Amino acid sequence: MRKHFVIVLALFVGGWSTLGRTATAAPSTQPNKTSNPTVAVFKLDRDLSESGGGSGGLSALFGEPPVTLHELIDHMNKAAADPNVKAVVLLREGGALGSAQLEEIRQAMSKLQTAGKPLYVHSDSMIMGEYSLFSGATRISVVPTADLWVTGFFGEQPYVRGLLDKLGVKPDFLHCGAYKSASELFMREGPSPEADAMMNWLYDGIYDTHVNLIAKGRKVDPSKAKQWIDEGPYTAEKAKEKGLIDAIEHRQDFEGMLREKYGKDVAFDKKYGEPKEPEVDLSSPFALFKILGELMNGPQKKAPSKPAVGIVFVEGAIELGNGGEPSPLSPSGEGAFSSKIRKALDEAANDDNVKAVVLRVDSPGGSAVASEIILDATKRVKAKKPFVVSMGNVAGSGGYYVTCASDTVFADESTITASIGVVGGKFATNDMWKKVGITFKAYQRGKASGLMSSASTWSDDERARMQGWMDDVYTVFKKHVTDARGDRLKKPIDELAAGRVFTGKQALELGLVDRIGTLNDAIEYIASAAKLGNVGDYDVRPVPEPKNFIEQIFENAKGDPDPSHVAIGLFASRLSAGGSLADLAMPYLQHLDPHRVTQIRAALRTLDLMQREGVILTTPELMIWDQK
Repeated sequence: MRKHFVIVLALFVGGWSTLGRTATAAPSTQPNKTSNPTVAVFKLDRDLSESGGGSGGLSALFGEPPVTLHELIDHMNKAAADPNVKAVVLLREGGALGSAQLEEIRQAMSKLQTAGKPLYVHSDSMIMGEYSLFSGATRISVVPTADLWVTGFFGEQPYVRGLLDKLGVKPDFLHCGAYKSASELFMREGPSPEADAMMNWLYDGIYDTHVNLIAKGRKVDPSKAKQWIDEGPYTAEKAKEKGLIDAIEHRQDFEGMLREKYGKDVAFDKKYGEPKEPEVDLSSPFALFKILGELMNGPQKKAPSKPAVGIVFVEGAIELGNGGEPSPLSPSGEGAFSSKIRKALDEAANDDNVKAVVLRVDSPGGSAVASEIILDATKRVKAKKPFVVSMGNVAGSGGYYVTCASDTVFADESTITASIGVVGGKFATNDMWKKVGITFKAYQRGKASGLMSSASTWSDDERARMQGWMDDVYTVFKKHVTDARGDRLKKPIDELAAGRVFTGKQALELGLVDRIGTLNDAIEYIASAAKLGNVGDYDVRPVPEPKNFIEQIFENAKGDPDPSHVAIGLFASRLSAGGSLADLAMPYLQHLDPHRVTQIRAALRTLDLMQREGVILTTPELMIWDQK
């Protein structure tokens, strides 16, 4: 069975936590104090979120809240500074992590070791991306039956033109830039020469980053790291013989080794740095009623005690409006909606306690109009206070567009970025409907009224009209980039644009970004620019602060005297929503061929956005995974 290369490190987090923990935590989030030496244990078992979205409520009632990158690294940095912590353990138990997130966690691992804190990894198995991360540990051990699929990266691009032809659907797409390949999956049965060349330079960049991570972590030459990759996969014994790992042992033996090294009284803190959860005796209805009664009084917010660096997240496809209501089980919702982000940026600009702002972008782009709205809001922030951009896994097309107001842009080496270009199109579906005996009669008033109709492909006049519109959007996009980057660009804009996609390292060499660095690097940089002092003198918090499950109930209960009515309504609306045949089939296909299902989902989301917007700024889907 294949596993996705993009691994995620996750921390076992309690139910009341939210993303907005500060650089120096309040007393409730201070590391646990014990008289015994402590080993901080981070369980890597779930996907890692960028913006989080807040707790889902009591973990005992509503499950674990989403974990955030900033949250995990903050806890690791606390462990580095805590004299009571003698070592740190990472236990691999699943999850997925983007390549850029992997780099950011490796930096936190390096800080731990610089602080004299040995870092121990124990795992039941490893794939390529996981090994790239764990190679930075002081000691790596696996169970005797472990397998290590350190074999490099594999990816593929889907092309559905043949399927559309069989269905009688005629795709009609235009693009600005020979490398703007987001629509090729609909128009072609394979990549264009330009798209093929671009994918190869991206794979080269990502592969080289991981080779260097392994080489640096295991203190070998990059040529040796490449040899390891080419000779994989490995059994545990073969991996130890070759030098990829340090020990083979069961979990209890791993724990015994740590007790022998740090003393039999060493405390293994599996919730290091987490706030204490309220103790709920679920066998007593009175205890539960007491807590529910307190919740009905509404959420309590603490007044800020320190100046803050605010983080505004652009995560997911960029779309117009506010989006739908968030689900209680997925509080952050899906997509980066322009109205919500504009409101967040305005809030950050007008909040006197927020002294500087980081725009964290992890988005392949989307709506051109929504991207412009977000960019304009960032300019209002920049006019009032220090502002910087941090790129995550992807900041392409519209995701790059929204960064253009920043004087300094941080990216990780393997961030996927640029994709300066425009794509637009539609499907003509009449022949498909005829196959099932359905016909339509169209009526048109106004020469361009049927421009986005699915009745037919574009006429020559309509195609020229559409291309002209897209060219105007493309010109604006390029001007934003040249105005923002100026003489930092190493080539003329037309040699950097045309839809070309680069890694963060390649973008730095071309002048499209300014620094290689993590989210924490961007936070420290802008805090210094705002003269906020050292880490610990200021808070770091998301804007707006994420709402947990209970807060969502109260927000939706405006005008309703009984918030429980709203809670019931939220769940009922999800349960009663109808599903398509594809919705019913997806759970089965997800297990049969998960990576291709993920790609098709992404393609359908792009198609949906294109049908609504007409013209979009989006990056071609890049899926890379380990073979297993």
